[in-house]
Amino acid sequence: MFRRGQLCAVFLLMLFAIPARAQNDEDKKQPTDAQKASDTQKTTETGDTVKKAATDDPNYIIGPQDVVDISVWKEPELSRNVPVRPDGKITLPLLNDVQAAGLTPGQLAAAITEGLKKFETAPQVTVIVATIKSQRFYILGESGKPGAYDLLPNMTVLQAISSGGGFTQFAKRTKIYVLRQENGKQVKYPFNYKEVIAGKNVEQNIIIKAGDTIVVP
Repeated sequence: MFRRGQLCAVFLLMLFAIPARAQNDEDKKQPTDAQKASDTQKTTETGDTVKKAATDDPNYIIGPQDVVDISVWKEPELSRNVPVRPDGKITLPLLNDVQAAGLTPGQLAAAITEGLKKFETAPQVTVIVATIKSQRFYILGESGKPGAYDLLPNMTVLQAISSGGGFTQFAKRTKIYVLRQENGKQVKYPFNYKEVIAGKNVEQNIIIKAGDTIVVP
């Protein structure tokens, strides 16, 4: 038989245990950061969230192989996603071939609008760059994975080399250079990997531009 003091102690323990258990159950209901990220990823994959354009830069210059989203207000049969052909043009209903490469999204929208005025009253055209494929750089030589790569905004030489899988065991890391076309001439920019990694002469770590070739001797 429990004495009165023992019963009081057991009763107090039960009172403290109930809120703690309730809190644990509540914690289990709360999603973790990993679960939140997973849910966000699932939402994106199922298309429930708004898909952002590949670039929101109004000054972006469209190039061959880019994919542009053409939207004509209240004219779904004229709206579509179209790739920019190697010759720099896109094909649209009514207008046939339209020059796209070398223009910004706003300039292309204006050109399409002007062309549609022959067939539509006050057409409203929006152009979004849906996929960027024209912005590429190249890595040659003793790179881990030589080849062509998509250029990301503000990508440096160091980041570009990393995306190319680093180096082979035969790479001359102090003799790397970047080849770039400037004003019709090929310019060579030296890059000493060991110095940059050590924090020396970091100005060598320039921003990569479309068409650049990184050579790893």
